[in-house]
Amino acid sequence: MESISNITFSTFLLTGIPGLESVHAWISIPFCCLYAIAVSGNSMILFVIIVQQSLHEPMYYFLSMLSTMDLGLTVSTMSTTLAILWFNAREISLDSCITQMFFLHGFTAMESGVLVAMAFDRYVAICNPLRYTIILTNSRIIQLCLIIIIRTVFLIGTVLVLLKPLSFCRTNVLIHSYCYHPDVLKLSCSDTRTNSIFGLFGLALTTGIDIPSIIASYILIIRSVLSIASPEERHKAFSTCVSHIGAVAIFYIPLMSLSLVHRYSHSAPKVVHSMMANIYLILPPVLNPIIYSVKTKQIRKAILRLLLTNKQK
Repeated sequence: MESISNITFSTFLLTGIPGLESVHAWISIPFCCLYAIAVSGNSMILFVIIVQQSLHEPMYYFLSMLSTMDLGLTVSTMSTTLAILWFNAREISLDSCITQMFFLHGFTAMESGVLVAMAFDRYVAICNPLRYTIILTNSRIIQLCLIIIIRTVFLIGTVLVLLKPLSFCRTNVLIHSYCYHPDVLKLSCSDTRTNSIFGLFGLALTTGIDIPSIIASYILIIRSVLSIASPEERHKAFSTCVSHIGAVAIFYIPLMSLSLVHRYSHSAPKVVHSMMANIYLILPPVLNPIIYSVKTKQIRKAILRLLLTNKQK
């Protein structure tokens, strides 16, 4: 027993869908379909915004950032998930694991920041429309992007640098099909108090700031909209926020659910952890392009115009 406890692992084993290993090949079919929808949908949104001059506005710049983050989330985990489902290729080195975590948690943190920027965009558009173009200039949008990127690189980079020196000797089996920081941290036999404290600090500076900021923006938006006398104008103002509210819900609800499952549901079946982890990553990239294509008239018209132009050629 003493010799086993002294073993230090340099590689980890990822896990597919526990209990359903015999049908992984069949399970890969819906996964492939969802990945195809996510990649094609977000690529279409990006392409349309780049090509259509009428969409070169702050709202659509932020939407293009959201699509970029969704593409990053999809690509950063797609390879390991499909490798497990197709070839049962479960092994991943510590360095590869850290690299995947950097992109996975990095794109997650950046998407959270972009959702805050989009909430601010809606607040300015509804509560102070006459100064919209003055406040949200191209230089200010670039500054917001740089703040989001710098915050993410500093926080996620520091968390992962602190993870590198740890020893892993309890087991090397991860419970997801990708490397997730809390999951990896649980396998360490070193003192992880510093990692846990800085992880909570990073969470407080991302989600802990972003969610209250979005809530505060919508409180101000609702107060401003309710002061409008015309019901038609109220409906029009609220309708411009529907897509963003949907994006916020499908991003934060699975994210918080996965965190709660990891923290409190230790007795929950492994398949529950696996399904929550996959929903957390697949749902936003799949649904965001659909929501914005259906609910945003300008995006819908631009996509139809592009498709009709290609068909005529």
